[in-house]
Parts: sequence; C-alpha cells; structure tokens
Amino acid sequence: MKDISISGIDRLSLFGRNDQHLAHIEKKYGVSLVARGDKLTLKGPDASVREADGLLTHLVERMRHGPTPDEKELRDLIHQSPNPPQYDQLADDKHAANTYKATIRARTAGQAQYLESIDNNDIVFAIGPAGTGKTYLAVAMAVAALKQKQISRILLARPAVEAGEKLGFLPGSFEDKVDPYLRPLYDALQDLMEPERLRRMQDMKIIEVVPLAYMRGRTLNESFIILDEAQNTTPQQMKMFLTRLGSHSKAVVTGDVTQTDLSEDQPSGLVVAPKILTGISGLAFVRLNERDVVRNPLVQKIIKAYDTYEEAQVAQANSG
Repeated sequence: MKDISISGIDRLSLFGRNDQHLAHIEKKYGVSLVARGDKLTLKGPDASVREADGLLTHLVERMRHGPTPDEKELRDLIHQSPNPPQYDQLADDKHAANTYKATIRARTAGQAQYLESIDNNDIVFAIGPAGTGKTYLAVAMAVAALKQKQISRILLARPAVEAGEKLGFLPGSFEDKVDPYLRPLYDALQDLMEPERLRRMQDMKIIEVVPLAYMRGRTLNESFIILDEAQNTTPQQMKMFLTRLGSHSKAVVTGDVTQTDLSEDQPSGLVVAPKILTGISGLAFVRLNERDVVRNPLVQKIIKAYDTYEEAQVAQANSG
C-alpha cells in the first residue's frame, strides 16, 4: 500500500471525467486507487504499486510545480504501455525544448533518450514508426536552439519521392508540386512559432524548408539541419546530406525503415547508414518503437500487430 499526497492538485485533471484516468491506471497496473481527503491510496501487489506510484507521482509533481500537462499529454502518459518510462527523466528541463510558443517535453523514455542524444551529438539518427515524435521533436529542438542563439539558421529537408507519383507528371510549378510534400514540416514550425515570426525568418532565409536535392553543393555552418523521411533517400543521397554539415552545426535524420517509397531494387540510405556509421564519435542512433507512440493508443497496437505479422512473414520465407 502507498499513499500519495494530492493536496493542491486539480482532481478533475488528475482523475479524469468520471474518474476515467484512475480507472485506466487500475486496469493497466492491477491496483486499486482510493481518494480520501488529500491522499490517494494505492493498493495491490508490491511491484504493481511501485509502477503505478511512479506514474502518479510524476503526474502530481508536474501539476504541482508546472507546467500542468494538458489533457492530451495526460492521456498519452497514462496510456503508455507496456513498460513505464523513467518519469523523473521526463520532468526535467534536460529533456525539453523551450520554443517560442511552448516548452515541448519528452513524453516517453525513448523520446527522453532522443532529446538527450541531440544535445550530446552533432549528428543523430532517429529511426522508428509514425507517431513517435521523431520529426516534431527534432523541429522543436531546432527552434529552441535558434531561440537560444546556439545556431543562426534552420534547414528542413525531405527527399521529393511520392508513393506512386512522379513530380514531373504533377501540374503546376516545381514549388507547387513539392509544397504538399513539405507541408508536415511547415505544420510543425507553425506549432512552435508565431506566424509573423515564421514568415519573417523564412523571408530572411533563417528558416528554409526544401527538397533534399536543393542541398547539393552547400556547406551549412551554424545551422540545425533536419532530414525527414530519410528512408526515401538512396545511400548516395544520404552521404550527400551528411557531408553538408559545416562548423558549429547539428543534423538530425529521421525516418521509418518499414515505409520506404523507393523501388524494390534500390537500397535505402537509412538502412545502410547504421552499417557504415555505427561507432563514430559524435554520431548517435536512437531507435524508437511502439512504446514511444504518442498518438491514439490504438496506433501502438496497430504498429505492434504489423511488426508481428512482418516478422512471421520473414520467418516463413527463411524456413522455406
């Protein structure tokens, strides 16, 4: 049994409507939760109580000392499974990006490792499924670095590859063709900066969002460079991107190796890179998985189901 003080805590936020947050924690950890006065009592097996206590203590401390997690963040933290993250990691500023509009914090242990790796290395690869925050957290760290004057510009790039489409067959100018493909990067920036500031910085080329091909021949000093959807690069394009890095710069490469749009006979630069670059000082690989998904909890189950199916297919092919 364990008592947690909830004095001064907004109970509706912590408990959820109709105590739905508490109900989910009880089901997830196999404990019972009883609120009396200013205490929340946990009962159940010792190991289960310890795990539930880690989550609840983290939530209470966040609410007490601020900033208070919003409803979505609370829901994400509560629904993470099956292994609880190191909640003390998630509360400190070491695992947060202080942008112009908000402080963006890691929500999982994997995300905390990701942010720490960006702080400690010049080049970081983040490999994992959709919904793990790979791109959003990288953009947040870039904006935070710009705000703190650690860098002088941000460059966001994507390889201009569309599943089933060739850009040459699409109507409009080249900018019209690539703009929808780059839209997720603009969306992330708009979440983290005021519209006028973003427009001004884009006009001044302090922030650029470009197709990967636009980077050829450039050397980028004092920059934070992000390559998104890197599974759609060839090994040659990956090498080109990585060798653009100039002095006092950082690069983050993000992608999902299971979602390549390249032809079957074309190897992905994101698959090849770890085979070539692992062990180089100043360069890190972070692998995120379904436990780091912070979208609808159902997405975790979908990703896990597909992973299990694909592993079975590979095993069957190897046995045949």
